Amino acid sequence: MARITIFHTSDMHNRLTPEFASRLHDLKAANSENILLDSGDAIRAGNIYWIPGGEPALDFMNSVPYDAMCMGNREFHFLGAGVDSKISRANFPILSANLRASDKDRANPVISHAIFERSGVRLAVIGLTVPCITEKMFVKRVSDYYFDQPIAAAAEIVQALRSQTDIVIALTHTGINCDRELSEKVPGIDIILGGHTHIVADETLGRTRILHHGYYAQSVGRVDIDFDSGGITGVSNELIPLAKA
Repeated sequence: MARITIFHTSDMHNRLTPEFASRLHDLKAANSENILLDSGDAIRAGNIYWIPGGEPALDFMNSVPYDAMCMGNREFHFLGAGVDSKISRANFPILSANLRASDKDRANPVISHAIFERSGVRLAVIGLTVPCITEKMFVKRVSDYYFDQPIAAAAEIVQALRSQTDIVIALTHTGINCDRELSEKVPGIDIILGGHTHIVADETLGRTRILHHGYYAQSVGRVDIDFDSGGITGVSNELIPLAKA
């Protein structure tokens, strides 16, 4: 029997302070078999502008350190220079399986997924982002990037990763309704760690657990996964306040 712990935040919107980052660091350091993930919208910049020199919030995330983050709409920009600036300070992978470059010669600034091994268990973490610009929108003509629909993108990648790993996690910034649809239409996802709708949620649809852990760096979710040779045997979920009493 193995136990893997996943810590999860979302929608911090530049409210991760050094104090809160230190608290996350202490939680993470207490157990080596863990992963710290974020579901996006961690930074200060809005959807249109970006901050020259990058985002200090990512420095705080590096200090913890985070293991991966889903691209949120705040981390996206229709210009390559904007995206590069917004995510430049991250020392961890930014994930989005449904982001596409408009020009085939342009490199994608993010990756679709990351694979981690903890306690001998292989976990695939797939990023899915709310479609800010789609292929059918007029603005796509002047955008360096666009998004496929999250459900379609997940369907392309989940089964392949299912055969390569023991646990499949969708790290999403698409909102609770899309997460519910994802759990119903894409078999093979064990856990969805979601964001974008600024809620706390714990639901099970079919064999998929859907978890949202709040916003504005008020709390972090702790998800303990028990696993043996037959697969996942249990999942426990706890919401931990980041501010000390």
